[in-house]
Amino acid sequence: MRLYLIAFQFLTIIPLPFSVHCEERDLGRAMALFPLVGLTIGALLAVADYVLGLRLPRPVVDLLLILILSALTGALHLDGLADVCDALAARGSRERFLEVMKDPRIGAVGVTGLVLALMLKYQALLQIPAEAKRPALLLFPLAARFSQVQMAVWAERARQDGLGATFIAAAGTWQFAVAGAMTGVFAWFLFGLQGILCCMLLYLCTWGLKAWFHRKLGGITGDIIGFVSELNEVLCLLIMLALLH
Repeated sequence: MRLYLIAFQFLTIIPLPFSVHCEERDLGRAMALFPLVGLTIGALLAVADYVLGLRLPRPVVDLLLILILSALTGALHLDGLADVCDALAARGSRERFLEVMKDPRIGAVGVTGLVLALMLKYQALLQIPAEAKRPALLLFPLAARFSQVQMAVWAERARQDGLGATFIAAAGTWQFAVAGAMTGVFAWFLFGLQGILCCMLLYLCTWGLKAWFHRKLGGITGDIIGFVSELNEVLCLLIMLALLH
């Protein structure tokens, strides 16, 4: 329970009415329960969908859901998405890439990446059939949090400082196995074979990105983990939309 609460505190901005003791190594150990926190976020979105849907039209509800998701997570991973987009646009050497990611300012490409990601989430969610909408709301945050575990476990550190380095150093095979099994079980429960196929495609895409960043930078950073998480949210919704149609 303590590790779940640590993961919940890291992945959301929802305050807890009590404090949870956390040592540095607990951050990596808590990654085993990242998909469960993703499922919790999805459950909050499903509740909001039901409540808002009582009085508002679906297009407005879906836009509000994207806003709620960003608010619940404190836009933590959106920041990583913008930083990596800016770094990709800058091109150049490994040092240049890392320097641009560390810059707190956001550039035009970063803004474009943010807008496109949010628009794609909104449009995909809007087009998902009504009967599958709430299961999709549960699946896509869960799958994206598993991708964070996948990116961190067995990865090299592109930087020796920062939260990303802490997670990479502490997460291991056990965290990957628990998170992967949890993701697979819930994907099957929510969508059956379609859910498993969706997660397999996301898994392959995430490994490809992980390999590319290792070749480019020699490792992974926290911003890259956030970037891949956001990309997995978008891809999960798009893949489910394609499978359901």
